[in-house]
Amino acid sequence: MEPVRIGVYICDCGVNIAATVNVPEVVAYAETLPFVAVARENKYMCSEPGQNMIKDDIRDLKLNRVVVASCTPRMHESTFQAAVAEAGLNPYYFAMANIREHSSWITKDTAQATAKARRLVRSAVTRVAYQQPLDAMTEPVTQKALVVGAGIAGIQAALTIADAGYKVYLVEREPSIGGHMAELDKTFPTLDCST
Repeated sequence: MEPVRIGVYICDCGVNIAATVNVPEVVAYAETLPFVAVARENKYMCSEPGQNMIKDDIRDLKLNRVVVASCTPRMHESTFQAAVAEAGLNPYYFAMANIREHSSWITKDTAQATAKARRLVRSAVTRVAYQQPLDAMTEPVTQKALVVGAGIAGIQAALTIADAGYKVYLVEREPSIGGHMAELDKTFPTLDCST
């Protein structure tokens, strides 16, 4: 097994991170962590030049793990996994530290934000060092749905799924459907009979 070599990339996110977090200090701290071969700062890691920096370092510095400290994984995890994969590395040898929402956006205190960003980066570096490669796989899916509960919400869910073209099984434990709605005499605003 080859030795673990991690690249750490800290994003300024314009001023979203850099206005509160002392990014150069976090980069210097990341360089001292075990397994870290390189740590770099970039104004926008998600940009094409930022992604190219990661790809070039994977090839040139023989990195086999990558950590990006930037914004939320919901926004850019797939972006960075794709960049890692394009450089020939398993995309699951990647970890992300959310230092924007979890650090810079929660305090105006630079010392606190920087300390937390350092901890988040250290956690991501430690985590990625032990990650195993994964392979994407597909599984067949049964094109049917089971809706439990035939109250108003269950009936509406079943109708929506059926309208989308799927077979639906609606299960209700009571002898009749409609839930509490069926117990009402009239409904607002039309005063129609609820049944």
